[in-house]
Amino acid sequence: MPSIDAPPRSLPSLHEFFSPGGILASSPLPYEYRPGQLEMAKAVERALSERRHLIVEAGTGTGKTLAYLLPALRTGQRVIVSTGTKALQDQLYFRDVPFLETLLGDLRVCYMKGRANYLCRHKLVALRDQPILTGLQEIDEYQQIAEWERQTETGDRAELSGLPENSPLWHKLDARADACLGSNCPDYQRCFITEMRRRTLESDLIIVNHHLFFADLALRQQAAGAPDAGILPEAAAVIFDEAHELEEVASNYFGLSISNIRMEELARDADTMLRGKPGTEQIFSSTQQLRDRSRLFFSALPIQTDGRQPFEEREQFLEAQGDLYLSVRAALKKLEAELEQVEGVDEAPGLRNRAARLRSELEFLLESNQSNMVFWMERRAGRATEQALAARNSAGRTTFIQATPIDVSELLHELVFESIPSVVLTSATLTVQGGFQHMRKRLGLTEARELVVPSHFRYGEQALLYLPPSMPDPRAENFVDVAAETIRRVLTLSQGRAFCLFTSYAQMRTLYERLLPVLDYPILLHGTAPRKALLEEFRSTPNAVLFGTSSFWQGVDVQGEALSCVIIDRLPFAVPSDPVVQARMKAIEESGGKPFFDYQVPSAVLTLKQGFGRLIRSLTDRGVLVLLDPRVRTQRYGQTFLQSLPPYRMTANIGDVEAFFEK
Repeated sequence: MPSIDAPPRSLPSLHEFFSPGGILASSPLPYEYRPGQLEMAKAVERALSERRHLIVEAGTGTGKTLAYLLPALRTGQRVIVSTGTKALQDQLYFRDVPFLETLLGDLRVCYMKGRANYLCRHKLVALRDQPILTGLQEIDEYQQIAEWERQTETGDRAELSGLPENSPLWHKLDARADACLGSNCPDYQRCFITEMRRRTLESDLIIVNHHLFFADLALRQQAAGAPDAGILPEAAAVIFDEAHELEEVASNYFGLSISNIRMEELARDADTMLRGKPGTEQIFSSTQQLRDRSRLFFSALPIQTDGRQPFEEREQFLEAQGDLYLSVRAALKKLEAELEQVEGVDEAPGLRNRAARLRSELEFLLESNQSNMVFWMERRAGRATEQALAARNSAGRTTFIQATPIDVSELLHELVFESIPSVVLTSATLTVQGGFQHMRKRLGLTEARELVVPSHFRYGEQALLYLPPSMPDPRAENFVDVAAETIRRVLTLSQGRAFCLFTSYAQMRTLYERLLPVLDYPILLHGTAPRKALLEEFRSTPNAVLFGTSSFWQGVDVQGEALSCVIIDRLPFAVPSDPVVQARMKAIEESGGKPFFDYQVPSAVLTLKQGFGRLIRSLTDRGVLVLLDPRVRTQRYGQTFLQSLPPYRMTANIGDVEAFFEK
């Protein structure tokens, strides 16, 4: 078991590994010496050995993954690497680590996802004896999972390629903490979560994602240091890759959220787990009461349309509908008290804790006046299991009441930067106009070394940024007409092979419908299939064009000629009507700042850099970037965007675009 104070492992030095003629140069990978990669690796190693924090912007093509993996392994201490997406997590564990092992020998590395990704063996057995499988599909899926359970070593649902992504059955079988019996479970020693914990204690490097890291951190904070809280072990350092996402992810996990689905799931799980158990007969009338009262409460919330909206009128709601709130709170309290009386049933304490937590969170969301929280509501179409549960509520909609911290900087400062000896933040997009001030302020990072590593790519030769002249303001009536014609003309020159990225679904659909009849290229539309499937189709379809929104702006890697053009409709400012954005802007204004320049512009700069970053992914890629928003040239803040982008060659002449593609 590696100690967090173990001596350094006998691994090659950074110079031996990265330098010309070194170990990396002799590997089967196409090799080109990158001074920035070695510079970053040295900075990471120095930060880890001296227990300092470091923030690094490493341009695309730097090779930043190896630049932090080798220094982390060389410490001999336990290091957690947290990624922004499961896709990057998979790439690290299934591609980068095996590659390193071909050069360095076996490494002690493990891979962890959130508990909902793993099968609960106890639930699998319990469900076999319960008549709640609905339909032939669930019965078939159960048999498939039961067969797989006898063979799998990890219990990770990613191994079940035939299981639908939105399988309602999996949600009844996963290992979420809500229904976990812990060491009281008869399957505890065989549990996949228990086994995963064992592997972490035997590993030098633990690869997680930001969602798991902050879910675990929030759980520890709530449990006030209880020894079994969380699943991540103590570590000497944490490396955050794709660190530009930290504020958003941390905000989600340090906030609170309840929904009609959580109420329904508590009632369903109590019915399932306690059916036939002695002394539980009275529970079932209480779970039905909770269902009935919860549906009335959520249907009475003052939410008019799908989407997010502020919940500023909580006092007025309590005055008008206080009886509904008190009745659902009383139903939770009654269920909690009845579960407290159940003896000799292992599942009862966990269910009681869930009821108590739901009641406590409901009280906070309706009654708290905490100044650093913004309270808001959202209604949206849920996943298949949610839609089934919510069939009697708003035609399958899931309704949430949420509280989000307005500012997470103090929390992150205390729980991350003050508590972990060394933290490394890295991404291709962390600076605005070459500086880290915006990111450091938002994250509460007061003491840290800084490094900017330029991209290894030759942007001046590989990329052309086209800013079409005479574009109207995106808010003007004729913007869609001019944008449609400009996109058509550019796509004709690029022969498709493009991403068209939009800041809203409405704009994407409008332009898709305009261009579909006039383009001769295959057009793929975000939302018509899972993102992974759309990307595979894009890669395999000659001259394809993909219309996408936010989830295609980052974490997407398409190399080669298949992607030769990226078109962005407008500067990606956060939606000003979003309740969290509104609250953050108001807080900045009240503290004497300028919310537009201090928050909205820097955030939009980082998002634009991410979107444009989809185009050039290798030294041989070439392509044209197009921004249809004229404000980048006409408004004073436009210079902030242009000065923050890589050194693209710029033009306002469509002839230059034509000449670029003719090459």
